[in-house]
Amino acid sequence: MVAFALVVVLGYLIGSIPNGLLIGKWFCKVDIRQFGSKNIGATNAFRVLGPWPALGVFLTDALKGVIGVYIGQTLIGTPAGQLAGGIAAMAGHNWSLFLGFKGGRGVATGLGIIAVLMPKITLIVFLVWAVIVYFTRYVSLGSIVGAALLPLLVWAMGEQTEFLYFSLVAALFVIVRHRPNIQRLLRGEELKIKAGKVNKSTDQTNPPE
Repeated sequence: MVAFALVVVLGYLIGSIPNGLLIGKWFCKVDIRQFGSKNIGATNAFRVLGPWPALGVFLTDALKGVIGVYIGQTLIGTPAGQLAGGIAAMAGHNWSLFLGFKGGRGVATGLGIIAVLMPKITLIVFLVWAVIVYFTRYVSLGSIVGAALLPLLVWAMGEQTEFLYFSLVAALFVIVRHRPNIQRLLRGEELKIKAGKVNKSTDQTNPPE
């Protein structure tokens, strides 16, 4: 129990690091919480800061999930331990200790987790996400569909039971966090993805389509 508690605490602290906020401030001198959707994730970073900072946010957020899994593997050494670290990292990203228990949507961090545990399924989910985003330009729609698809793929490909349980929890995590996006999609008000950067002379981002 002590090892599990340590894994959860360490995973949560790693997940709580607000990469989007830090990259925006350090490299672009911008607090992305003040622009676009005001989210600290890669999508808003893409919209506010541009593609390269957004890639950095995506990779470092995914790395949270990877580290969480490896913490569980190192300290416990079982699938349950891996998942405990991964889920804790995802929770930290969504409800960051350093942001007043606010945060992102958990998509990149969740992708990092499944990339370690189920690489083939990760590739399928990523390709589905990419196709949806390419044709609709709605990142939220791609994320929601990818999350819903995950447990179906885990079940269909006969992965171990622990991973199936995780996929159900992770899918619920992501979909619940996207509830405002779902409401905007249904109303036809969701913002389409468009790269931009802050115009410092007016403190406004490039207007989204």
